[in-house]
Amino acid sequence: MNENIQPSVQRERFYRRERRSVPLARGFVWQALADWGVRGRGEELLLCVSELATNALVHGVPPGRGFRVVLRLSSDGVLRLEVHDSGGGCPRIRLEASTASEGGRGLFLVEALSDKWGVGERIPGKVVWCEFAL
Repeated sequence: MNENIQPSVQRERFYRRERRSVPLARGFVWQALADWGVRGRGEELLLCVSELATNALVHGVPPGRGFRVVLRLSSDGVLRLEVHDSGGGCPRIRLEASTASEGGRGLFLVEALSDKWGVGERIPGKVVWCEFAL
């Protein structure tokens, strides 16, 4: 981590319910990391934003709505990624996901790559988050 990082900085952006939102969210996160001088763990973070944004689009965003990506860097060097959506349900790791299925492994990746992850409530919907110690 670069010593010039400002304490407790945050960026957020809203995305519509459309496929191009996932690569746009990755680009948003990548630019924030570059602007903040964060080095290391970028590839892991980009994979997690891809998985969480895709999950929001497929499972969490009703038609006509969107999702919000929030990226926060705390003064103690913890980077937190949040994806807010207005859908119901509580995401969980699917134990029945197999190598033959097309889905169900996204949260396995988030759990493996991040230091912590979880789900919080919001009205309406939920926040799925993960954290990375830099």
